[in-house]
Amino acid sequence: MDLLPQFGNLLYTVVAFVVALSIIVAVHEYGHYIIGRISGIKAEVFSLGFGPKLISRVDKHGTRWQIAAVPLGGYVKFLGDANAASAGVDSEEMAHLSPEERRHTMHGAPLWARAATVAAGPVFNFILSICVIAGLSLWTGQATETPAIQTVVALPGGSGDLQQGDVIDAVAGKPTPDYQALSDVVDQLPAGPTLDYTVTRDGSKTDATGPQLFPARFAGVQPGSAAYDAGLRAGDVITAIDGKPVYRFVDLQDAVKAGEGKAVSLDIWRPAGDGGETFSVTLAPRRTDLPVGDGQFETRFLIGATGSFMFEPVTQSVGPVDALLGGARQTWGIITQSVSGIQAMIAQRISSCNLTGALRIAETSAAAAKSGVLDFIWFIAVLSTAVGFLNLFPIPVLDGGHLMFHLYEAITGKPPSDQLMNVFMSIGLALVLTLMVFGLWNDLTC
Repeated sequence: MDLLPQFGNLLYTVVAFVVALSIIVAVHEYGHYIIGRISGIKAEVFSLGFGPKLISRVDKHGTRWQIAAVPLGGYVKFLGDANAASAGVDSEEMAHLSPEERRHTMHGAPLWARAATVAAGPVFNFILSICVIAGLSLWTGQATETPAIQTVVALPGGSGDLQQGDVIDAVAGKPTPDYQALSDVVDQLPAGPTLDYTVTRDGSKTDATGPQLFPARFAGVQPGSAAYDAGLRAGDVITAIDGKPVYRFVDLQDAVKAGEGKAVSLDIWRPAGDGGETFSVTLAPRRTDLPVGDGQFETRFLIGATGSFMFEPVTQSVGPVDALLGGARQTWGIITQSVSGIQAMIAQRISSCNLTGALRIAETSAAAAKSGVLDFIWFIAVLSTAVGFLNLFPIPVLDGGHLMFHLYEAITGKPPSDQLMNVFMSIGLALVLTLMVFGLWNDLTC
């Protein structure tokens, strides 16, 4: 009977991973397809998945749209392609085409059309990320400039005197006119279950008692972390560490940091029913490389949880332009952080365990889906950026490799020879397979 829950979790993980990957692949391949069509290149097959086709239909342009049996990728096969990777020419088919028909093949089209079609896949991934992040901003809004309480999160001691709509003017006598000021005072506040607040309520200032500003509560738990593997989740409140009461998130951080990887015992309060439930877990923090800005990383021992203020903020609507700009900034931030991480791994400043494979990605997708629809949508945006970025690597068989061949052709005036292409494609395939195996090895051993 114990196998049933495990099978259920495995099935959930597989479904979440396939859904996320299918959305991202469909957008990526549609980028190739639509820009190719606009550029005059005919697509013969648009496939979501590999292997035997399950369902298919042919549209008015002569393209067969299909869903195949193995849902781990997809492809667009253009007229004249020898295979789904557009890595070679179907000489027999090309021989039967007229000069006008050759113009509609990937290999007979002008260089600009081929380059635009290849680049469109990653670009559409980035566009998906930007639009998804923008959509989330439009849906959830952004916090108002002044710290105002929408709701106080569930805590063992309750919300005190604080009420919905209260604007926080000061905490423990320290002025907090905006969120930056609120963040700056967090580590300066006295440890304890409650604090004194000055708030504006119904237009008048009043004093109130409320919970710790940044309590020892998990706002989020990172998949694959020590906290995640211990069964902890968002909303859990740490009431004691190794038997010592704690009230602030910074106290939890300091205790974990001081232990340098030593196992800690946590007493947990979890919101449930009327009074919540309490339990204890013991876990060992794990070595983690954290980005600290400017391409630098700091290695620390972490349990893999994030904190937040003791309240959900009042939000205001965001305009479409601001939302799109914010989505573009965050997408660019994911790319630059990825570049910094790769550089740091090559320079051996951080562990190569930061390179993960399909197993960890699948686990993360399942965890995001379990956290809620918004978290799963956010995960799709991040993964779409990663897929677009990865495809731009100058490795043959990837889009970046094809773009390098097009650059070579633009400089020399002729494409690489078929023999050279075959050698490069073999090398590229070996590199990609090596990266996949290395990522899988990290998933199993790190």
